[in-house]
Amino acid sequence: MALVRTCLSKILSHRTRNPFLSYLSPPPLTLSLPRIHSFTLSASLSTSHTTRFKPICLYHSQGKCTKMDDLIHLEKFNHDSSRELQVNISELNKIRSQNLDFFLILDLEGKVEILEFPVLMISAKTLQVEGIFHRVWHDTAIPFKEVIEEFEAWLMQQKLWIGGELNRAAFVTCGNWDLKTKVPQQCEVSRIKLPPYFMEWINLKDVYLNFYNRRATGMVTMMKELQIPLVGRHHLGIDDTKNIARVLQHMLVDGALIQITARRNPRSPRDVNFLFKNRI
Repeated sequence: MALVRTCLSKILSHRTRNPFLSYLSPPPLTLSLPRIHSFTLSASLSTSHTTRFKPICLYHSQGKCTKMDDLIHLEKFNHDSSRELQVNISELNKIRSQNLDFFLILDLEGKVEILEFPVLMISAKTLQVEGIFHRVWHDTAIPFKEVIEEFEAWLMQQKLWIGGELNRAAFVTCGNWDLKTKVPQQCEVSRIKLPPYFMEWINLKDVYLNFYNRRATGMVTMMKELQIPLVGRHHLGIDDTKNIARVLQHMLVDGALIQITARRNPRSPRDVNFLFKNRI
């Protein structure tokens, strides 16, 4: 969260209401213990280019970068949100048919109030990044209501929010806190209704437990067990969403079926039904 606060004052000083960007890249439970495949992500590939990690440009991820012609800036910061999420095409034939077309990976940052709202849109078929929504904000400068309005516009632009429900897409989180607890709290503080697309989600830790038959307390534990190197800065939301995405990619290639794990009672949204018997 300290990283988010450090970036916050810089981001808010550029509060031009530019439209957000969408980054398009080219194109029942399984309880048995599966074999873990050797799965290569771009972070571990050797290439002829430098593999030095570049932090994401937080202006660019929000559609506000004005230095795209600055070579020094381009060398220092990453402007390709899918850079660490490329997969080998040969791995795709291992993916099990899913009930969803897209996964919306969300990792909120901020304990007292939400300071960062990043979402990565991942294709269930190609495992590629199909879009990104990212806002760093503070309620005294950019109201949470405005963030939600922009996010809903982004969902509709991606054709994910149709007829009052998500179109073959679901949120993926590492734990239940983000959507079970924090979003409702923030909505109450900001005096807005809980958006209906936050009524259900996938807790990746529960899917991980039921698929691999072992418990993982968090993202870092899952990455260590799957031998996936951590990329970026932990607790910077946009980097955490990428690392969660890499765990998701690995699980899909291993043959996991990614299912909804929690659903709110539509008559009493405060009540949440957890759909897996074995859960974290």
